[in-house]
Amino acid sequence: MASTDTSSGISTHTSGKNGGPGGTTTIADNVVATIAGIAVRESDGIYALGGSASRALGSVRDRMAKAPDPSRGVKVEVGETQTAVDVDVIVEYGEPIAEDAKDIRTRVTDAVETMTGLEVVEININVLDVHLPGSDDEGGDGGRRSDRVQ
Repeated sequence: MASTDTSSGISTHTSGKNGGPGGTTTIADNVVATIAGIAVRESDGIYALGGSASRALGSVRDRMAKAPDPSRGVKVEVGETQTAVDVDVIVEYGEPIAEDAKDIRTRVTDAVETMTGLEVVEININVLDVHLPGSDDEGGDGGRRSDRVQ
């Protein structure tokens, strides 16, 4: 018979004589943040995660590492059996923000609880901006010259 002891680490599983070896499983904050970040990116209506400063620094980091950081814009607090998630997002213009937030909460909860076994007790979503169609992050004018100056 297996029992769960949560006094040390995130969870400690001890087994009886037929249950196999016992031990401790510890899940780092960045693991939960990565899982949550991927789940948010899979949500409809989300243009990007993180604020402009976070995205700018992340872009430089991504180029140097040659891989995007899936946890950008996500902060987590991990306890022994529970976790809380904070997400900064930019939504696409015209998307119903309340429905997008509900979708994010569902996806993050399902992914984190399934993969880690931690109970998600809170997901705070900060909508920082709205992305307008045709706009981009580099220079704001798509590289076109202004009609005002030459």
